[in-house]
Amino acid sequence: MQAKVEICGVNTATLPVLKGSETRKLLEKAREGDDEARTELINGNLRLVLSVVQKFSGRGECMDDLFQVGVIGLIKAVDCFDLNQNVQFSTYGVPMIAGELRRYLRDHSAVRVSRSLRDTAYKVLQAKEKLTAKNGREPDVETIARTLGIKRQDVVFAMEAICDPVSLYEPVYSDGAESVCVMDQIGDTKNTDEQWLEQIALQEAMQRLSSREKHILALRFYDGRTQMEVAKEIGISQAQVSRLEKNAIKQIKKDISA
Repeated sequence: MQAKVEICGVNTATLPVLKGSETRKLLEKAREGDDEARTELINGNLRLVLSVVQKFSGRGECMDDLFQVGVIGLIKAVDCFDLNQNVQFSTYGVPMIAGELRRYLRDHSAVRVSRSLRDTAYKVLQAKEKLTAKNGREPDVETIARTLGIKRQDVVFAMEAICDPVSLYEPVYSDGAESVCVMDQIGDTKNTDEQWLEQIALQEAMQRLSSREKHILALRFYDGRTQMEVAKEIGISQAQVSRLEKNAIKQIKKDISA
């Protein structure tokens, strides 16, 4: 904090720090309508904003923007703080500042998600912070879900929805000559474009079969029944099952290769 770091044109190393008693007096004056006291109170807690903002750095957002958003949270904390509550202003201010920053990052995410999902994610983050402070360790998904009274999968979906997106071409390793990207690590050799198109062609070919032919193929290749078992279930001879099966497969091959 001693080094010169400029945010919004302000040298953060020169930011003032108020004592607890000074903060209390300024809060009392601000409640009485003293605008100068309110301004001094805000300026005297900018270091508090800086400390919270630093926890949100590294997300690709401009620090100047984050600092300004944090100041908005600080102003809300100053205006809403209840002097009758026996708590330090910083104890009340930090969650207000952090909440404002989370809302900003949530609303300006590169990936747009539904409002309800974002609200759930915000509640999950709040619950996570409270449980961590209470128990001295981060809670698991099950504990968060039980605390909020929602399903475990809803917690997972909400948290995944607000994760920062990562480019498939972002390098994760380099030996100086060749780089390994995210795409190289998650590449799917099974579900290729070619196999995907073949699957679509197969589904379309299946749609052209009669209901009896579809039923026979389902019993034979999905349920693993023998031709004799299929014949008994449908009520026809085994020879008829064999003929219908062969005709259906022949028709599918013809449609796919067409």
